[in-house]
Amino acid sequence: MSARTKARKRAVDAIFAADLRKVSPDSLLEKTAQLAADRQNQDEIFGYARDIVAGIIEHHSDIDDLIETYSHDWAIDRMPALDRAILRVALFEILYRDDVPNGVAIDEAVELAKEYSTDDSGTFVNGLLSRIVETRKAR
Repeated sequence: MSARTKARKRAVDAIFAADLRKVSPDSLLEKTAQLAADRQNQDEIFGYARDIVAGIIEHHSDIDDLIETYSHDWAIDRMPALDRAILRVALFEILYRDDVPNGVAIDEAVELAKEYSTDDSGTFVNGLLSRIVETRKAR
């Protein structure tokens, strides 16, 4: 598993837990980084995870507006919290990281949803992110 895949998992964990606890995701990520400091390659993993979390904090309203707009008949607060976290990470990469191809961001999000969320989450995440990417290309 690549360092970026691990970083995305760390970012999703922090965003998810912060959403449930109503605390700052960057402080949760830092606590996790401190606990994992003695493991190999943690600087690269947590460096990218910090970039993702900081970007989501900075662009939170824009990201959530897109999720709300394109998730037909689903209010963002009614979605599973894990799906919201996965969508936020993927949309940050799609919208603000030119070094991450849209397809990679979508594939990584779908895999996370399949592995960690509900049976329908992979399809939901794929459909929503694909709709957003296609609509943005058409502009």
